Amino acid sequence: MSQGQSQGQPAGNGKPAKPSEAPEKALLARYSPRPGVADELVDAEGNMRPAWRWLLRQFDTLDVEALEARFARADQYLRDAGVFYRQYSDKDLGERAWPLSHVPVLLHEDEWAGISAGLVQRAELLEKIVADLYGAQSLISGGYLPPELIAQNPEWLRPMVGVPPISGRYLHFLAFEIGRSPDGSWFVLGDRAQAPSGAGFALENRVASTRMFPEQFRKSNIHRVATFFRAFRDAMDGLGQITPAGFTGDAARPAILTPGPGNDTYFEHTFIARYLGLMLLEGEDLTVRDGQVMVRTVSGLKPISVLWRRLDANFADPLELDETSRIGTPGLVSALRQGTLSMVNALGAGVLESRALMAFLPRISHALLGEPLALPNIATWWCGQPKERAHVEANIDQMMMGRALSTSLPFEPDPMLPPGIDLAAQIDALGETLVGQEAVTLSTTPVWHDGKLEPRPMTVRVFAARTPAGWQIMPGGYARIGRSDDASALAMQRGGSVADVWIVSDKEVPQDTMIEDYGPGLRGRPSILPSRAADNLFWLGRYVERAEGTIRMLRAWHLRLDETGDPEAPRLEALNGLLELMSLDPAQRVPQQLTGQLDSARYCAGQVRDRFSVDAWTELRELSYLANLISGKSRAGDGASRELGQLLRRVTGFSGLVHENMYRFTGWRFLSFGRALERSEHTTMLLAQLCDAEAPQGSAELMTELGDSMMTHRRRYRIDPRRETVLDLILLDPDNPRSVLFQIAAMRQLEAALPPLPGTARLSPLARALLEIDTELRTTDAADWDSARLIALRGRLLSLAGLLASLYLG
Repeated sequence: MSQGQSQGQPAGNGKPAKPSEAPEKALLARYSPRPGVADELVDAEGNMRPAWRWLLRQFDTLDVEALEARFARADQYLRDAGVFYRQYSDKDLGERAWPLSHVPVLLHEDEWAGISAGLVQRAELLEKIVADLYGAQSLISGGYLPPELIAQNPEWLRPMVGVPPISGRYLHFLAFEIGRSPDGSWFVLGDRAQAPSGAGFALENRVASTRMFPEQFRKSNIHRVATFFRAFRDAMDGLGQITPAGFTGDAARPAILTPGPGNDTYFEHTFIARYLGLMLLEGEDLTVRDGQVMVRTVSGLKPISVLWRRLDANFADPLELDETSRIGTPGLVSALRQGTLSMVNALGAGVLESRALMAFLPRISHALLGEPLALPNIATWWCGQPKERAHVEANIDQMMMGRALSTSLPFEPDPMLPPGIDLAAQIDALGETLVGQEAVTLSTTPVWHDGKLEPRPMTVRVFAARTPAGWQIMPGGYARIGRSDDASALAMQRGGSVADVWIVSDKEVPQDTMIEDYGPGLRGRPSILPSRAADNLFWLGRYVERAEGTIRMLRAWHLRLDETGDPEAPRLEALNGLLELMSLDPAQRVPQQLTGQLDSARYCAGQVRDRFSVDAWTELRELSYLANLISGKSRAGDGASRELGQLLRRVTGFSGLVHENMYRFTGWRFLSFGRALERSEHTTMLLAQLCDAEAPQGSAELMTELGDSMMTHRRRYRIDPRRETVLDLILLDPDNPRSVLFQIAAMRQLEAALPPLPGTARLSPLARALLEIDTELRTTDAADWDSARLIALRGRLLSLAGLLASLYLG
């Protein structure tokens, strides 16, 4: 690749200069698409498609090292943002780095307009089909659909028959998997109506792409995606106002219903919730009272009227659907039946994803729309019909076989039909349960591999949202890229990758964003806080503070070991007793208890990812990673105190980041309450042990060190630490942020700012307990406290967690 000025960039008059052919040929010299396969970069004559020209000219200005540095910049962004997918296997269930293919897919807006028109038509057709299947069922009575394909379909939900959505629409958000055939035309491989995923990942792909090519993205006329999301958010807001109650405010604000962190696309749920300003709820956050869906919040039950469902419909209501579901909400179907809830998409819409349905769509389109499909399906034959079955048997070598009711895409391996199976025998035995689909050759798109561009098969996932103005298609989406020429390796679970899709125009495009003009002085309402989220934030604060206390004790032990070289030295006697009391083995640099505390903190943070900043999440993740890395070193000494010091700085850095940057909403108060409670309880435990009359020599000094108050003690008392001064400073001093009294005062302020509880005019049990402890500490002296009294105080502090839970977290 050549250096210097990029050719083909906009000239001084603002018009693009006509590119010469020599650099274009140089760029394509090492790019070899497969014969007979359509390619996104070059046309049938081997010429670069115009939409790609400006991006490839950017490549022309960079050498391999500079280009790969840009790719690394995008990967770093994705790591910092915590973008991941969950990979399932027999051996592991864990987070995997987002597999970005660094070269975006570019399509011209004229071509995209044709695709969009075809998909809008298809969305309207799917709406009519699902409305009929749960209504008049004229498609079955008229012979357009075999009744067994619907009656036997697990995605067709009998309890939803005769339950029309209150909005009058079953479908609000759809995805379509499309591919390009060898002749250059586009066709549909599959429809996604159950709980379509990928829109949030498409956003992250776009951000990562702009990190790689900021100049190119800014100068090129690439359609933005913010308009699409803003229109869909506004449409969901409108759904909340059509219930009989006519909800406004928080009740009308939509929420996302997620299966939870165990789902492979959970990150996307959290990202979309943050991006659109929606609550992220799990089934346990909801309850149904008198036919109305309510959210369990720290302020009591609050009604909600719109749910964007991201879990499969069968799991939504264990009362009327799958009784084994542990992630649904009993009574959800009842609320839909009574018209108090709008759902995106309607329960039962997943029936549209069945592979066999595609065999009947061309005829249904003529019947319902009076016109053919503008964007054809992949050719499909259901083996339950004699003629179609004979065709499949006669052409089985050119078929992709699958189960008729499967929702997988044609190129995705069917576990019921493994490679090497006798397909002819399967058709004889299981004919009506199978479909044959034309073996398609997918188009290819360039990927960066081993320092050059290489073609790989791809499909594009396109998203459609219903708005008051009709269906709107996202200008772009994301492409799934195969890791080899094998189309079955497109799925991420099988090693595939994803790329951003740019829709390129010949003219300037609007620079839309999600920002709305609220007018001067208008401040948005803070969102309500579900009790589950508050519980996780409370325990996050506790686990982080608990980890800090553990690190301080371990570091103090290793510092003394560095000085004495003898783990049984008198200077370590007090610490050895403490560590034994807490079952901590200091011979391990990072004992299992500490990694467990950090892992628990990360788990709690993961439960509230939508309420956590990217910086805070990254810091916590790296803290957990560092602790697990150090834990592999078992020998004491050899820099253990230094490594523990690094951990201490990281954990206090995380706490500082949360304290400085987190908005003071109700969730922050629960997190801070947990942190203050844990610090006061831990400190009281240390005081009871180290300020006991029989404590080993040096215990008072150790307590001052563990309480991070050594410098303050020297300035205030100008004597070596002793029992009375330590108790005065670390138990009773209202101005010392490490003291118990300081934490009690902080908890009193936090409790006073929590949402008022209905029907409580007097002080709550939690407020009374805090006031009693505060009064006792403020009206006593250091001499009044012995170990027995401190142990009793610790018990009272521990009971505060139960009081908080009974009032707000139940």
